[in-house]
Amino acid sequence: MEIAVFLFLSGIAIVAAANILVQRHPIYSALSLIVTFVALAGIYIQMHAEFIAVMQIVVYTGAIMVLFIFVIMLLNAGAEQKVPDKVHVVKYFGLPLASLLIFEAGLTASRTFDGEGIPVESASINLSGNTEMIGRALYTQYALPFEVTSVLLLVAIVGAIVMAKKEL
Repeated sequence: MEIAVFLFLSGIAIVAAANILVQRHPIYSALSLIVTFVALAGIYIQMHAEFIAVMQIVVYTGAIMVLFIFVIMLLNAGAEQKVPDKVHVVKYFGLPLASLLIFEAGLTASRTFDGEGIPVESASINLSGNTEMIGRALYTQYALPFEVTSVLLLVAIVGAIVMAKKEL
């Protein structure tokens, strides 16, 4: 059952990620990216990484994608204009070369990881306290990088407001 759920969620993520590239309107691409993030959060839940899954939903889907959609609407970006094709060679050679690249990457990955695995002992799996361990490490060992990141985000927000505002 777990494999079926994983295949379902990964299929949704792959189709939504491909849809990001196919769409001509930026709003539809952003909505496809939201679907990709939600599918990835489902995969994180399957991996017993509940904190990462919730952060995926809250931070990426909730905050960053809303910001992307706000910027797209602020810029009034419409659908992409169709440009006449001047180079037909790229169109005809692109798909076979992309297929060859995917085949070679799969072949290399299968040869590299053939028969190898990560041994997991049942005693090392600690499913309780996952969020507590992340919080403890974040606010003790990684407190300085956490605060530097928050200051950088604050500077970026102030800079975006100053750039967006016409008059001070």
